[in-house]
Amino acid sequence: MNLEWRAQLEAAGVDVGQALARMMGSEALLERLLGKFLEEPNYAALCAALERGEPEAAAAAAHGLKGACGNLSMTALYGLFTRQVDALRAGELAEAERLMEEIAPAYAAVTAAIRGGADGAR
Repeated sequence: MNLEWRAQLEAAGVDVGQALARMMGSEALLERLLGKFLEEPNYAALCAALERGEPEAAAAAAHGLKGACGNLSMTALYGLFTRQVDALRAGELAEAERLMEEIAPAYAAVTAAIRGGADGAR
């Protein structure tokens, strides 16, 4: 992982040092898991469940994203998904929907940073 890609990830809210510590220092493992995050189906499932007004399905998708973000040290997204899961479990669908205003740009920033590395910044 080169410094440019690491800086992109850090700027997007990924604690690369913490993630590498969790991966026992394996940059290859972190890179592979970041790539898999781009394939994560729960974001689309979350958006669809919220649009349909299905809090249980939304909570399941948000919980999956929370776990993935936690494992990859995506600290800002982890916090946002934690708040969203809590809102959904409390029956606060409107708050969970409102949180998408914060989640969507944070998610876009992280995925763009990951793709930046996939496009050669590694």
